[in-house]
Amino acid sequence: MYIGILGAWIAVFLTLSILSYLYEDNVFYKLAEHIFVGVSAAHWATIAFWNQLQPNLFGRLWPQAEIATLEGFQKFWYGIYHVLHVIFGKIFPEAKVDGVIYRGIGDQPQNLSYLIALLLGVFMLFRLIPKIGWLSRWSLAYVVGMAAGLRLYGYMSSDVVGQIHATMLPLWTGDLASSINNIILIVGVLSGLFYFFFSVEHKGALKVVSKIGIYYLMIYFGASFGFAVMGRISLLIGRFNDLILYSGKQYGFATPILLVIMIVVLVLTTRKKKPEEEI
Repeated sequence: MYIGILGAWIAVFLTLSILSYLYEDNVFYKLAEHIFVGVSAAHWATIAFWNQLQPNLFGRLWPQAEIATLEGFQKFWYGIYHVLHVIFGKIFPEAKVDGVIYRGIGDQPQNLSYLIALLLGVFMLFRLIPKIGWLSRWSLAYVVGMAAGLRLYGYMSSDVVGQIHATMLPLWTGDLASSINNIILIVGVLSGLFYFFFSVEHKGALKVVSKIGIYYLMIYFGASFGFAVMGRISLLIGRFNDLILYSGKQYGFATPILLVIMIVVLVLTTRKKKPEEEI
């Protein structure tokens, strides 16, 4: 019960702090902004570590293996794993050192080429050290190059090829409504492409077609903006519903009490700023 009340007070405080920016940039808004950024960064960093780094990196460098069959380099390599497991604990899963099975992270085969990824990741951390921060450029160059190549391939296959395939439709399907829909889609795609064709001056028939493309683009941008606004308004309505809910007795009148406190603080700080600005 008390945890629910505390959560309601925190939710009301953060909501009113964000809305207080409508009055002016103030300490409540800055506090809520810093909390939001910090919590979001920590959340995504944690998710990325446990869902990506641990299984995809450590799981491929130290997969499960039978300790009795380890020899030479592998015995040394799993010795490193044991040391890291003792130091970092839960980052590395339990290892039965005194048993037959020496369990790592996964069942996939070992792939030591991931040492390159580990090295590049360590280079990224060198940005915190000015003297060797230049090493992080190698990691950034690799990430940017690989991301550009993969995104280009994905974009070509999903957007460009997919759009071409989705546009190759029959003009007449036997159903009037379906046929009109296909014609509108084909005309919109072709006219939009003609609008971005700048090798020839837009005049005559090309000007008419490109202008039709402009109309299609404006309708698309307007619909996208309207959809985004509707989504934000629905979020705002949800926050107002919570503020109304938390203003009741069962939540200790959180909304009215915090609202009055914040208004008083904002008014007092504003009055204090005005004489300083006049001076």
